[in-house]
Amino acid sequence: MSKAFTRESDDVPDLPIVSRSPSPLPPGAKNYLTSAGAQQLRDELDRLVQVERPQAVSLPESERRRHLQILDQRISYLEQSLQSAVIVQPPPEPWDQVRFGATVTVRDNNGIESKYRIVGVDETDIDRDWVSWCSPIAKALLNARLGQRVRFRVPAGEQQLEVAGIAYE
Repeated sequence: MSKAFTRESDDVPDLPIVSRSPSPLPPGAKNYLTSAGAQQLRDELDRLVQVERPQAVSLPESERRRHLQILDQRISYLEQSLQSAVIVQPPPEPWDQVRFGATVTVRDNNGIESKYRIVGVDETDIDRDWVSWCSPIAKALLNARLGQRVRFRVPAGEQQLEVAGIAYE
């Protein structure tokens, strides 16, 4: 077939379909977020819609379609996450029991202290020790009281952690 009978769009390779990432929430679970976490998601959504998407429109065609597809997928995810979000406020003091949003200081059997903040699945940040409320460590700590020992399963076996401190931001 002569090149004269082809469309320019035929020369552009089809974009691979970006698969939708599955929800990190267990089926039927509520999408809990701290108020700060919800605000971060709103800020990201605003930045994507107001700044990054308009900038992507000016990219060359070969980059534009792929970039817009990725941006639109993230925008859709953020919109759905914020629509389903249940914002959880910190409980009133005294803070003697671990609840969602708590920063929990724990002490292991060797006396080594660690801190974990229990947050929503969209707020999880392992580098900051922010763990999802669905994670095994959070499940072990939720509802524990100050001074209580909890059992936590690790790959090497079972570990006991003592709740040494509870704080909220």
